[in-house]
Amino acid sequence: MRKIIVSEHVTLDGFVAGSNGEMDWIQLDDEMFDLVNEFTIKADIALYGRITYEMMEAYWPAAADQPNATKHDVDHSNWYNKSEKVVLSKTMKDVKRDKTNFISDNAATEIERIKNQGDKNILVFGSPSVVHLLTQHNLVDEYWLFVNPVILGEGIPMFEGLSNKTSLKLVTSKIFPCNVVGLNYQVKK
Repeated sequence: MRKIIVSEHVTLDGFVAGSNGEMDWIQLDDEMFDLVNEFTIKADIALYGRITYEMMEAYWPAAADQPNATKHDVDHSNWYNKSEKVVLSKTMKDVKRDKTNFISDNAATEIERIKNQGDKNILVFGSPSVVHLLTQHNLVDEYWLFVNPVILGEGIPMFEGLSNKTSLKLVTSKIFPCNVVGLNYQVKK
């Protein structure tokens, strides 16, 4: 069975984006990119909400072809192009794209069905509404939270609308050179 792994940048006060979706506070470095590459090696599906999907689709398909492409750009672009994308969207339900499955109804049931097929992981990058849904339905197996050294005071929360307690086990932690702390939690089932 597949594992669903959520990889999310978060502020110290628990936000994944500013009130208007701004993410200019996110700090990155090469060690973090290397870790993300390890995630993608073990995954063949990317799960997104519409907004994140449109952002990813605008950049990653051709990122490796750019003259100033970094190693991360090449690696992630290649993974993105060969992986299946699953997009949760009410507005894109009639859209057809290669290697992309749009889900507009019964999202939790459909994701659970996909999770039960195959053995490579499903990655969720960003997409807070998707993370909220997955967490509410106990579909997440692992969280990688990249805690950035910033307090926003308001924004889009990492966790919202939860009615059940979710117990976690800290598997590993890492301090990156850019002062971000990576926390890897497994969900206790």
